[in-house]
Amino acid sequence: SIGLLAGMPTKDIIAAVNDGIGNTLKGIALLVGLGSMFGAILEVSGGAQTIAVTMVKKFGDEKAAWALGITGLVIAMPVFFDAGLIILIPLAFSLAKKTKRSSLHYVIPLLAGLAVGHAFIPPTPGPVLVATMLNVDLGWVILVGIFCGIFAMIVAGPVWGSICGKKFYVPVPESVANQEEIDESKLPSFGLIVGIILIPLVLIILDSICGVVPALAGVAPIFEFLGEPFVALLIATLAAIGLGLRHGYTMKELEKVMTKSLEPTGLILLVTACGGVLRYVLQYSGLGDVIGNAVASMNLPIVVLAFIIAVLVRISVGSATVAMTMAAGIVAALPGISELSPLYLACTVAAVAGGSTVCSHFNDSGFWLVRSLVGIDEKTTLKTWTIMETLVGGTGFIVALIISFFA
Repeated sequence: SIGLLAGMPTKDIIAAVNDGIGNTLKGIALLVGLGSMFGAILEVSGGAQTIAVTMVKKFGDEKAAWALGITGLVIAMPVFFDAGLIILIPLAFSLAKKTKRSSLHYVIPLLAGLAVGHAFIPPTPGPVLVATMLNVDLGWVILVGIFCGIFAMIVAGPVWGSICGKKFYVPVPESVANQEEIDESKLPSFGLIVGIILIPLVLIILDSICGVVPALAGVAPIFEFLGEPFVALLIATLAAIGLGLRHGYTMKELEKVMTKSLEPTGLILLVTACGGVLRYVLQYSGLGDVIGNAVASMNLPIVVLAFIIAVLVRISVGSATVAMTMAAGIVAALPGISELSPLYLACTVAAVAGGSTVCSHFNDSGFWLVRSLVGIDEKTTLKTWTIMETLVGGTGFIVALIISFFA
């Protein structure tokens, strides 16, 4: 409809749709599929619980909120937000039961960590699809995402969680109050799980470093191959399969787990393809130049513009993935984007991620999931979860904006 309103010939509209779907999905389809399978195996093998239990032990009950925030951040990179929350929230409840504190004291940091990992740090699909549409190296996106994510997790997690815990006393839901404790003897080792999760991140980052450090030119071809995102994720997935086999699963059982993990990826890829189509329609119709000229007259940095567009879509539509995709499509169609430095483009990816996270409310499925799992009413969810999401997105954006000044 945008193409028709802009007066595009139908032939050009068809070309934009074909190019948008093809060029967008060729860079992300394999990554989303491998990432889903990788996360699913870590989920069923007890990897998420291993990290959570070990971190809480290391930090102690008093600083367990920090442990849950860090755990959520790490787990949300390979595991979908919803799955990570359902797996880990019993641990937050058991800590609240043991310390007799409001469950929000522990749940909010966990949610903040999950939200940060889900929004800012590949291989989670959101930043991968934005990076693909803006044609930016994932190594830079990971580095900027980690930096933004750490600050966002601290502000929205332990800090805001402590305030919420004091302001709202929320008892542990009866449905989970009597659940059995996690049997730690059946969990895989902490070092093994962290090592597997770090495989794709380290390989992709090393590839980016080799590209800018002349002294590493000799090993650059090796890491150029190993650090290719789909190769790095494939290696991590194979390592996760090895973990699953070692943990007592048969190859047939793991095959079922991986097949089932691909079910939610269809919608993600469809939304991503639509974002790609939007980008090419804007580009081919000339509307991208019109938007670009309008932006230039406003004197707004592209990082700020990307954040504002994502916020507007997020508030109106609710879906973080749709907000990321639409904002990335509009920004990618702006003139001069390809001339920006990789670091600035990575900051733009983080800004889109931040804008698509803020202001979760009634039209966001995450809002209702948190409300039902924690056992709070809509008003309290708005005062706790919605503010937390806004702190995650806002803090991440501010850090990205500061980094962009040095790009």
